[in-house]
Amino acid sequence: MPRSQDGPTPVGDERFDALVDLLVGTGEFHAGKMFGARGLKRTSGKFFVAQIDDDLIFKLPPGEHAEAWALEGGVVFEPMEGRPMKQWVQVPPAHARFDESLARAAATTIA
Repeated sequence: MPRSQDGPTPVGDERFDALVDLLVGTGEFHAGKMFGARGLKRTSGKFFVAQIDDDLIFKLPPGEHAEAWALEGGVVFEPMEGRPMKQWVQVPPAHARFDESLARAAATTIA
């Protein structure tokens, strides 16, 4: 079940901005909106990362799911109770050091 708060704090915004700085500008990725939240997508328009409050959600290939779920607080993203998006894993800020590797793994799930 996703954690709930009133929106991102500066911690969450800085975390997402760090990914944007790393990935946008290569011509391969762009920032945009997904579910009304900030996200990263390929130029094809398909999202692979989004910011939900201070957490980031990553659309991960099956082999990467177990690794993300093993992180304390890592959960399947559930935008509405009882409606999990099984490919998407929600990761709290305590694990920001893994954001780049998770984002790059997520980017491989889309063309």
